[in-house]
Amino acid sequence: MKRASPATKEGRMLATRHSLVERLTDLGDQRKWQEFFETYWRLIYGVARKSGLGDAEAQDVVQETVITVAKNITKYERAAGSFKGWLLHITRWRIADQFRKRAPADQPRAGRADSRATATIDRVPDSFDLNAAWEEEWQRNVLAAALERVKRQVDAKHYQIFDCVVLKQWPVAKVATALQVSQAQVYLVKHRVAGMVKRAVAAVEKHR
Repeated sequence: MKRASPATKEGRMLATRHSLVERLTDLGDQRKWQEFFETYWRLIYGVARKSGLGDAEAQDVVQETVITVAKNITKYERAAGSFKGWLLHITRWRIADQFRKRAPADQPRAGRADSRATATIDRVPDSFDLNAAWEEEWQRNVLAAALERVKRQVDAKHYQIFDCVVLKQWPVAKVATALQVSQAQVYLVKHRVAGMVKRAVAAVEKHR
């Protein structure tokens, strides 16, 4: 399925809204944690899979990354860098953990903590550029998160029209015939929902 690029210029990055980060400090707020999970699980999972991990391993990376964020969110300081970079750092180590688990049980362990840490990271394939994969998935995640928000807000048939004419890029006439609506309605719904998606993308990308 061909989708329009969520970015308008190279290097554009998704920044987590500071208000969301602040709300995550309340570990009892399950709704906000669910919002966090829905926003970032595809990003973390996608990078884990691209690193060479299997489906189950990538799911473990998602789970362990979210748990680590939950335990350490109060330690995150905006002055120390972007939330994007902090989340990447955590994801990197959880991916490395999965590669470490693949190692033979009798493999010699490094004697020092810093050597052990280096050995763990080194198990990630040399050919894998994690930073590039993270940026690619980060951009992809912007659109996915925005579409999910809009999908929950609009009439199901209106979203279906948008999906067919914009995401699947069907001709307007084909959409009108298949969904039994007028071409004028297709254009109207396309314009309205596209505007909502644009605003949703801006909201997800909004710099803290």
